[in-house]
Amino acid sequence: MSVLLVNGSPNRHGCTDRAFTEITNQLKKHGIETEYIWLGKGPVQDCIACNKCQTEGKCVFDDIVNEISAKLDTADGLIIGSPVYYGGPDGRITSIMDRLCFSATRKFNLLPAAAIVSCRRGGGTAAYERLNMYLGNVNAIIPASQYWNQVHGFTAEDVEKDEEGLQTMRALADNMAYLIESRRAADKAGVKLPEREAWTPTHFIR
Repeated sequence: MSVLLVNGSPNRHGCTDRAFTEITNQLKKHGIETEYIWLGKGPVQDCIACNKCQTEGKCVFDDIVNEISAKLDTADGLIIGSPVYYGGPDGRITSIMDRLCFSATRKFNLLPAAAIVSCRRGGGTAAYERLNMYLGNVNAIIPASQYWNQVHGFTAEDVEKDEEGLQTMRALADNMAYLIESRRAADKAGVKLPEREAWTPTHFIR
């Protein structure tokens, strides 16, 4: 069993990374491995709404988005993380999720997936809500925790002092592990997946 972790922070060993370390250590207690992807400091291509992915089966920009998409084929879970900038997530993680959720929608179906954020002081819940908007739109199963998934601090050392924040990360990992194990047990027991109706797109201009 494995969970894919995607860190959208430009700082490799910053606050978001410290939160992921807590999650990784807790998942290991359940026998679940993690694969860690750090986006680095380089630019990320935005979605240009070309719709080519709908016929090509992958994004036309063959970069980290397609790499993550390929890893979702075998991952049992996904956690995305970001620092908070002006009350929202890092721009690169939103660019990636825009493209990933559109080009690989079916891979999220009933996948346990969660979001975490790190903030110095405020804006955490707004950024957290923004990231969860992606997961709630692609039939993912979103595990909750004992509080909203955020840690506080200006540095990784500060996060060490956020006892409740780190406990929240551990609780999230426990709940993620439970969902993964439950899905596997359901598969073995022959529990059928939900049958999806054909999508009925609507808008409010008639």
